[in-house]
Amino acid sequence: MIDDNGILPSIIERLGGTPARLEEMTGSLEPSLLTSKPGEKWTIKEEIGHLYDLEPLWLGRVDDLVNGAPELRAADLTNQKTHTANHDATPLKTLQQQFRQQRQLFVNKLMLLTDEQLRHVSLHPRLKTPMRIIDLAYFVAEHDDHHLASIREIIKEQG
Repeated sequence: MIDDNGILPSIIERLGGTPARLEEMTGSLEPSLLTSKPGEKWTIKEEIGHLYDLEPLWLGRVDDLVNGAPELRAADLTNQKTHTANHDATPLKTLQQQFRQQRQLFVNKLMLLTDEQLRHVSLHPRLKTPMRIIDLAYFVAEHDDHHLASIREIIKEQG
């Protein structure tokens, strides 16, 4: 677990900025680059779709923490939703907007939590470590950055 030290607002700001960073990074790319398949990796559209696909998990995990669940709900480690969604057939603007709308729900939920709710702890199902809201928020922000870096790498390699 990370200490709060008043940094939760900064993490929330980072989370709220992910859609803008994503849009800036991908908004002017050639359509062919958005669906270029770099080996076994996801395309740029699939990367964006994956971020969108996980938003319900993050929202659910906030609920788990707020409601005092002993363990957070598990993620589908096979990413079946992303693999079957056919994100490459969805217009870029739609993917960006879907992610932006879902992320705003997550950010809004985080901003409305009480100090008491922020102290609740649940076990992460895979990592088997205790997590609070701040730990979850940091985990999601790091997950975002991992996928933004993956997109940046595709642009660098394919663009």
